[in-house]
Amino acid sequence: MIRCRKIPAVAAGVKPGDKSLDAAGYVDYRGGTMGAHYGTLYLVPTPIGNLGDITARALEVLQQADLVACEDTRTSGALLKRFNIEKRLISYHNFNEAGRAEQLVTLLKEGKSVAVITDAGSPGISDPAYRVVRTALDHGLLVVPLPGPTALIPALTASGLPTDRFFFEGFLPVKSGARKRRIEALAGYEHTLIFYESPHRIQKALADLHDGLGERRACMAREISKKFEEFLRGTLGELVAAVEKRTLRGEIVLVVEGRGRRAGNHEVSDEDEGSDA
Repeated sequence: MIRCRKIPAVAAGVKPGDKSLDAAGYVDYRGGTMGAHYGTLYLVPTPIGNLGDITARALEVLQQADLVACEDTRTSGALLKRFNIEKRLISYHNFNEAGRAEQLVTLLKEGKSVAVITDAGSPGISDPAYRVVRTALDHGLLVVPLPGPTALIPALTASGLPTDRFFFEGFLPVKSGARKRRIEALAGYEHTLIFYESPHRIQKALADLHDGLGERRACMAREISKKFEEFLRGTLGELVAAVEKRTLRGEIVLVVEGRGRRAGNHEVSDEDEGSDA
């Protein structure tokens, strides 16, 4: 397969003034000899629970990559072993990603192909990946993202709330004051709001969302694709009451109705109603 990308002249080995350069100093690279000694950075999603959700393409890339960069080598090692894949693993997490990104780019320039994975889900979505992607792109290297598992999309589509426009916030701030200020800033959004939250903070987060957003409809999705998958739907006040005396475990996604929207009939604002141009 021929992939076309723009890479800097220095990465392509092209001298300034060459006719192949565009106005910005970049050149088309279509997988020929020019820059062909560089490796490719792959972003490979892994299952968020059910191992059957891994794709055939993800397994193919993991099998062919020269090394795998991962959050936890023990967790990822067990996953690869499950699929009979033996690879060199290198840690890449929030605490070392700045320095490790440079190291991975060096390996890519040596011709090594690198697959980035997280403990679960898609790299870069509330997990490390941004720095190595940005660094690789700055050096004119090829980045190939694979589609695959992530918790926010199934939580949204099964929530019963409008899916035409949504805003993914990720994790709210840990400290109460900062969390309340952030919720206040989101209160005017008409988009369906999506949050990740940890089990030990879920009661406080729901209470703050209820106080800051009012009695909006919401859905709490927990342990998606796992044995004890659970969806709780109702108003924010009802969810606060539902989890008040429970000890929850597992990954949690909160989906909250946007300002002025009606989840029951999927209403949109007047400005959204119109024919395609």
